[in-house]
Amino acid sequence: MTLTVPDDVVARAAHCLDLARNQGVSVAFGESLTGGLIAATFTAVPGASDVVVGGVIAYATGLKEQLLGVDGALLDRVGAVHSEVAAEMARGAAVRLGADIGVSCTGVAGPDPQDGHPAGTVHVALHHGGGPDVARSFTAEGDRAAVRLATVAAAIDLLHNHLTGPGGRPRQS
Repeated sequence: MTLTVPDDVVARAAHCLDLARNQGVSVAFGESLTGGLIAATFTAVPGASDVVVGGVIAYATGLKEQLLGVDGALLDRVGAVHSEVAAEMARGAAVRLGADIGVSCTGVAGPDPQDGHPAGTVHVALHHGGGPDVARSFTAEGDRAAVRLATVAAAIDLLHNHLTGPGGRPRQS
Protein backbone atom coordinates (compact mmCIF):
# COMPACT_ATOMS: atom_id res chain seq x y z
CA MET A 1 0.00 0.00 0.00
CA THR A 2 1.36 3.38 -0.97
CA LEU A 3 0.57 6.26 1.34
CA THR A 4 0.49 9.70 -0.28
CA VAL A 5 1.15 12.73 1.87
CA PRO A 6 -1.18 15.60 0.85
CA ASP A 7 0.43 18.46 -1.10
CA ASP A 8 -0.37 21.03 1.59
CA VAL A 9 1.51 18.96 4.19
CA VAL A 10 4.53 18.63 1.87
CA ALA A 11 4.38 22.41 1.27
CA ARG A 12 4.45 22.98 5.03
CA ALA A 13 7.49 20.70 5.31
CA ALA A 14 9.15 22.70 2.51
CA HIS A 15 8.46 25.90 4.44
CA CYS A 16 10.05 24.35 7.56
CA LEU A 17 13.11 23.48 5.49
CA ASP A 18 13.37 27.10 4.30
CA LEU A 19 13.03 28.38 7.87
CA ALA A 20 15.64 25.93 9.17
CA ARG A 21 18.00 26.74 6.30
CA ASN A 22 17.67 30.48 6.95
CA GLN A 23 18.33 29.89 10.66
CA GLY A 24 21.30 27.64 9.97
CA VAL A 25 19.93 24.64 11.85
CA SER A 26 19.83 20.98 10.93
CA VAL A 27 17.10 18.43 11.69
CA ALA A 28 17.05 14.71 12.44
CA PHE A 29 14.09 12.39 12.97
CA GLY A 30 13.33 9.53 15.36
CA GLU A 31 10.24 7.72 14.20
CA SER A 32 8.16 4.81 15.38
CA LEU A 33 4.53 4.58 14.23
CA THR A 34 5.16 6.54 11.00
CA GLY A 35 7.88 4.14 9.85
CA GLY A 36 9.98 6.89 8.27
CA LEU A 37 7.12 8.83 6.67
CA ILE A 38 8.10 12.10 8.38
CA ALA A 39 11.66 11.95 7.04
CA ALA A 40 10.35 10.82 3.65
CA THR A 41 8.04 13.84 3.51
CA PHE A 42 10.90 16.24 4.20
CA THR A 43 13.35 14.53 1.87
CA ALA A 44 10.82 14.58 -0.96
CA VAL A 45 11.49 18.34 -1.11
CA PRO A 46 14.41 19.29 -3.40
CA GLY A 47 17.31 20.70 -1.39
CA ALA A 48 16.34 18.94 1.83
CA SER A 49 19.84 17.52 2.20
CA ASP A 50 21.24 20.84 3.41
CA VAL A 51 18.91 20.69 6.45
CA VAL A 52 17.98 17.03 7.07
CA VAL A 53 20.86 14.93 8.41
CA GLY A 54 18.95 11.66 8.71
CA GLY A 55 16.53 9.63 10.69
CA VAL A 56 16.11 6.49 12.74
CA ILE A 57 13.10 4.21 12.47
CA ALA A 58 12.86 2.62 15.91
CA TYR A 59 9.67 0.65 15.44
CA ALA A 60 10.51 -2.00 18.02
CA THR A 61 10.59 -0.85 21.65
CA GLY A 62 14.11 -2.15 22.24
CA LEU A 63 15.45 -0.09 19.34
CA LYS A 64 14.22 3.08 20.99
CA GLU A 65 16.74 2.36 23.74
CA GLN A 66 19.52 0.90 21.56
CA LEU A 67 19.47 3.41 18.71
CA LEU A 68 17.98 6.57 20.22
CA GLY A 69 19.16 6.28 23.82
CA VAL A 70 15.72 6.22 25.43
CA ASP A 71 16.14 5.28 29.09
CA GLY A 72 15.37 1.59 29.56
CA ALA A 73 13.89 2.21 33.00
CA LEU A 74 11.50 4.75 31.47
CA LEU A 75 10.44 2.21 28.84
CA ASP A 76 9.92 -0.41 31.57
CA ARG A 77 7.88 2.04 33.64
CA VAL A 78 5.63 3.68 31.00
CA GLY A 79 6.05 1.60 27.84
CA ALA A 80 6.89 2.87 24.37
CA VAL A 81 3.72 4.94 23.91
CA HIS A 82 4.31 7.98 26.11
CA SER A 83 5.17 11.67 25.74
CA GLU A 84 8.38 11.28 27.79
CA VAL A 85 9.51 8.53 25.45
CA ALA A 86 8.81 10.80 22.47
CA ALA A 87 10.89 13.55 24.11
CA GLU A 88 13.82 11.19 24.69
CA MET A 89 13.52 9.93 21.10
CA ALA A 90 13.74 13.51 19.81
CA ARG A 91 16.77 14.21 21.99
CA GLY A 92 18.39 10.95 20.91
CA ALA A 93 17.81 11.68 17.22
CA ALA A 94 19.45 15.09 17.55
CA VAL A 95 22.37 13.92 19.65
CA ARG A 96 23.10 10.61 17.94
CA LEU A 97 22.74 12.01 14.41
CA GLY A 98 24.51 15.29 15.14
CA ALA A 99 21.61 17.63 14.36
CA ASP A 100 20.58 20.86 16.03
CA ILE A 101 16.93 19.76 16.23
CA GLY A 102 15.39 16.34 16.75
CA VAL A 103 11.76 15.58 15.91
CA SER A 104 10.12 12.32 16.94
CA CYS A 105 6.91 10.37 17.19
CA THR A 106 5.63 7.33 18.98
CA GLY A 107 2.14 5.95 19.34
CA VAL A 108 -0.37 3.42 18.05
CA ALA A 109 -1.30 3.52 14.37
CA GLY A 110 -3.72 0.64 14.74
CA PRO A 111 -5.87 -1.09 13.96
CA ASP A 112 -5.38 -2.81 17.32
CA PRO A 113 -4.51 -1.29 20.71
CA GLN A 114 -0.94 -1.59 22.00
CA ASP A 115 0.11 -1.84 25.64
CA GLY A 116 -3.31 -0.63 26.78
CA HIS A 117 -3.34 2.40 24.45
CA PRO A 118 -6.07 2.64 21.81
CA ALA A 119 -5.33 3.06 18.13
CA GLY A 120 -4.88 6.73 17.34
CA THR A 121 -2.85 7.55 20.46
CA VAL A 122 0.03 9.77 19.29
CA HIS A 123 2.94 11.61 20.90
CA VAL A 124 5.22 13.92 18.90
CA ALA A 125 8.21 15.75 20.36
CA LEU A 126 10.96 18.20 19.52
CA HIS A 127 14.39 18.74 21.04
CA HIS A 128 16.59 21.74 20.22
CA GLY A 129 19.97 22.03 21.89
CA GLY A 130 19.85 23.05 25.52
CA GLY A 131 16.26 24.27 25.37
CA PRO A 132 13.36 22.44 26.95
CA ASP A 133 11.93 19.52 25.04
CA VAL A 134 8.43 20.05 23.70
CA ALA A 135 5.96 17.16 23.45
CA ARG A 136 2.40 17.13 22.15
CA SER A 137 -0.07 14.31 22.65
CA PHE A 138 -3.32 13.78 20.78
CA THR A 139 -5.76 11.21 19.51
CA ALA A 140 -5.96 10.84 15.75
CA GLU A 141 -9.16 9.62 14.17
CA GLY A 142 -9.51 7.19 11.31
CA ASP A 143 -7.77 4.11 10.01
CA ARG A 144 -4.08 3.28 10.19
CA ALA A 145 -3.20 5.45 7.19
CA ALA A 146 -5.11 8.43 8.60
CA VAL A 147 -3.34 8.11 11.96
CA ARG A 148 0.07 8.01 10.28
CA LEU A 149 -0.75 11.03 8.09
CA ALA A 150 -2.08 12.98 11.08
CA THR A 151 1.16 12.20 12.92
CA VAL A 152 3.27 13.50 10.03
CA ALA A 153 1.21 16.71 9.94
CA ALA A 154 1.51 17.13 13.72
CA ALA A 155 5.29 16.66 13.65
CA ILE A 156 5.61 19.22 10.86
CA ASP A 157 3.40 21.64 12.77
CA LEU A 158 5.50 21.18 15.91
CA LEU A 159 8.69 21.95 13.99
CA HIS A 160 7.08 24.87 12.18
CA ASN A 161 5.83 26.40 15.44
CA HIS A 162 9.28 26.02 16.96
CA LEU A 163 11.03 27.61 13.98
CA THR A 164 8.65 30.54 13.81
CA GLY A 165 8.55 31.19 17.54
CA PRO A 166 6.06 33.49 19.22
CA GLY A 167 3.83 35.46 16.86
CA GLY A 168 4.63 33.24 13.86
CA ARG A 169 7.81 35.15 12.94
CA PRO A 170 11.03 33.31 12.13
CA ARG A 171 13.31 32.90 15.13
CA GLN A 172 16.48 34.94 15.12
CA SER A 173 19.67 32.89 15.19
